[in-house]
Amino acid sequence: MTASQWSEADSNRAQQIWSEYQRQHDLSRNAGETAGVDPQNGQIWLGDSIQDVIAQRDAAGSSSPLFFVRIGSSSYYRKGGRR
Repeated sequence: MTASQWSEADSNRAQQIWSEYQRQHDLSRNAGETAGVDPQNGQIWLGDSIQDVIAQRDAAGSSSPLFFVRIGSSSYYRKGGRR
């Protein structure tokens, strides 16, 4: 799959995988880290940043697009407004 083939179903599947992973693992010590979820095979990588997660994925010989989550946050990145 390429990034251009990513669908809403892929996002939904990745979110389901992530929800189940959170139920099974205590991630309180990982708050602020990045998780990369592969919706095709359910693989999850944890790291300090997106680049770190991608390096781990590449080292494992995978090139699948990933769904990224900031552990302990409802959004990965939020841009602040100007006042």
